[in-house]
Amino acid sequence: MGRPDLTVLAIPAFVGAMAAEVLWQRRNPAPAGTPRAGDYEVADTIASLTMGVGSLIAPFVAKKLLDPVTPGIGRGAKVLMGVAVAASTVTTVADVVRRRRAEGELRPAGTLPSRAADQTTGDAVRSPLDAVSGATAVAAVASTALTVATTWSAQTSGTRLFALTRRDLGTGLLANTVALLGWDAIYYWNHRFNHESRWLWAMHVVHHSSERYNLSTALRQPVAEGLTMSVPYGLLALAGVRPSIIENARALNLIYQFWIHTEAVRSIGWLENVLNTPSHHRVHHGTNRQYLDRNHGSILILWDRLFGTFEREDERVVYGLTTNIDTFNPVVIATHEWRDIGRDIAGAQTWRERWSFLLRGPGWAYDLRADLVDART
Repeated sequence: MGRPDLTVLAIPAFVGAMAAEVLWQRRNPAPAGTPRAGDYEVADTIASLTMGVGSLIAPFVAKKLLDPVTPGIGRGAKVLMGVAVAASTVTTVADVVRRRRAEGELRPAGTLPSRAADQTTGDAVRSPLDAVSGATAVAAVASTALTVATTWSAQTSGTRLFALTRRDLGTGLLANTVALLGWDAIYYWNHRFNHESRWLWAMHVVHHSSERYNLSTALRQPVAEGLTMSVPYGLLALAGVRPSIIENARALNLIYQFWIHTEAVRSIGWLENVLNTPSHHRVHHGTNRQYLDRNHGSILILWDRLFGTFEREDERVVYGLTTNIDTFNPVVIATHEWRDIGRDIAGAQTWRERWSFLLRGPGWAYDLRADLVDART
């Protein structure tokens, strides 16, 4: 039987801390008529706790579902790759037919269609050809992305990479320090990429979906990490850090991040210069223009200062998403961005746009979608 996850062991402490935060809020109520985002709302808290439980279960479910289609592990991997090839072929043929119908001949290589010319006005019904190519485009992108994600995960696991190296830092202070600092550095880049690629944002958006900001928000965690890619924490294994030590570093980072999801702590003095604090992380959750995509650190804020993503908390933070989803339904919270990506890919006219809707930043995708809507009206 494996060792229990430290984050699971910390659950009683999480519950106690939330109870203490509620007690503090009751003793320090907001001025009458003044809403306070840090206060608990029953429906919001239930949604966050549900997502937290889901995030604990998700890795086990994902393993059962994804191992069969992982190259080198499951027999279904070739089927998935076959779907990617077949769907890509059908979509490409449909693209060619659509363009021939529109212009009578193919455009010169390297040119893109005029979006305004390709879009019908109003809410016209899509042609059967568009419907078929839209569905196959989604299948092609999804199956290809899933193949890449599962392959990457399998090949960069800590266990596999540790077996490839002769280094072993043991279980002492050096190994734990390397693991903790190394995890923190890798986390910074992964967290930053989560905001800069829509593929990763679709998973991470769950954590930012609440318009509240209290300790329960820390537990609103994603459930679809197995469908994405990341800078592998397994790289630490190549430095000689044992997989069990890497897991401990992961747990300590996550436990640390729990307490910074609060409005009860305004500042911790000079440590604000070194550590990620409630103030810095409030900025990260803000939708204020100057706060967007800032302060990605886990334990240390030094990475943000070093790589130019640090922002100080100067004005009141407005939490949530730039366009809020207005629901407490955990299923919608977990899937809404994936649904929108599918719709955008289905409606795209070129492979460049289809892959851009998945890989480029969320802001780019939302701006292009708005342009297409304007072109139709």
